[in-house]
Amino acid sequence: MSFVSLGLEPAITRALDALGYTTPTPIQERAIPLVLEGRDLLAGAQTGTGKTAAFSLPLIQRLAATPGRPVSRTPRALILTPTRELALQVHDNLREYARHARVSSTVIFGGVGMGPQTDALRRGVDVLVATPGRLIDHVEQRHLDLSRIEVLVLDEADRMLDMGFLPAIRRILAMLPTQGRQTLLFSATFAQEIKDIAHRFMRDPAEVQVTPQNSVVATIEHRAHPVDTDRKRDLLLHLIAADSRRQALVFARTKHGANRLSEWLEKAGVRSAAIHGNKSQSARVKALDGFKDGSVTILVATDIAARGIDIDQLPLVVNFDLPTLAEDYVHRIGRTGRNGSTGEAISLVSPEEGPLLRDIQRLLKQDITLVAVAGYEASRALQMDASLKAARRPGQTQAQRGARPGGKQGSQRPGGNPASRPAPKPARSAGQGGKDHRGHSGQRGQRAV
Repeated sequence: MSFVSLGLEPAITRALDALGYTTPTPIQERAIPLVLEGRDLLAGAQTGTGKTAAFSLPLIQRLAATPGRPVSRTPRALILTPTRELALQVHDNLREYARHARVSSTVIFGGVGMGPQTDALRRGVDVLVATPGRLIDHVEQRHLDLSRIEVLVLDEADRMLDMGFLPAIRRILAMLPTQGRQTLLFSATFAQEIKDIAHRFMRDPAEVQVTPQNSVVATIEHRAHPVDTDRKRDLLLHLIAADSRRQALVFARTKHGANRLSEWLEKAGVRSAAIHGNKSQSARVKALDGFKDGSVTILVATDIAARGIDIDQLPLVVNFDLPTLAEDYVHRIGRTGRNGSTGEAISLVSPEEGPLLRDIQRLLKQDITLVAVAGYEASRALQMDASLKAARRPGQTQAQRGARPGGKQGSQRPGGNPASRPAPKPARSAGQGGKDHRGHSGQRGQRAV
């Protein structure tokens, strides 16, 4: 199977050849012909399997088939993403694919000034990539007219249609034409309730699921280390020091916890950075650029902020805190093991997080190997049969307390003074840290920017 056999025009296949893409991925094989036919589509595939190209390539071909001078403030296609990072990544890919086609694009998101974005919209573009909050801002200020949208794409659709984003999506849908609009939803996971919501505003959509829902690629090795909450930082530093050159994306539960963990790693001699929703756009770009060029070894992130992080050959993802929703585990570890490469997913699991691990294993329909690390063993067994509701509302974690790195093993307990512990010797070239991810409960009801 080739891209030509899928029906793509030479202008597009030339760009793909230059990028070294010769064989379509399974999601591209199944989705591209349907999109070229004009069908609405609900498509699911694992993260890192080429979903962006699956909707971008036929979109470019459709718009290039009826070229014309872009109309000021009136794009023809709209791609919505939940985060700034994902919006930038999609736009970068779109420009690469359209380098030989007469299709223009721009990207808008919050956290930066509106002026340059307004200027780009005024000049006119064919494709607009946007986050919902900033899109609504521009519409309300009459910088943007959505009345000529021919194609709507929701990328990471499960998150976009989560209850926290649904009001914004409904507002945007009300601004779009209903006749003749093609709607495409792409994501790694689709809960049944999300499908039910999606079908309300799609016309007889085709469904493509190239892998079982909530599955992960076989090239990722899963491992969990039982550890007390107050020893997680020390264990993380121990794992990092074992191979100081290896980069890792570390997930934390809260934005505050991500900051604390990254700062702690820096004090321990690890080249670390944090990324989450409260960071300015310039800080987020700096952290991502550092991670991509290797000057940052450990990137600590929240779940939402990590959407759009696309690092070739990322070897390791660490769950410093387990996600409160099992589905987020799939998204997290999808940052590694991409395009057939191998990857490793390590979870640091406190006894109280046992129910979260149990929920993840049920979702994946597979056990995750438990390995106790000598010197960091948990003081009690994982509470696998405890209440899931209670596990989703844990007490304050070590990442949030801001203790200094290192110290005597087992000395940090409730009532102690972790700040008084001596700092450890810096880890030898110990890599970088990242920031904590935004917990799911913090996402609900908030505008994506």
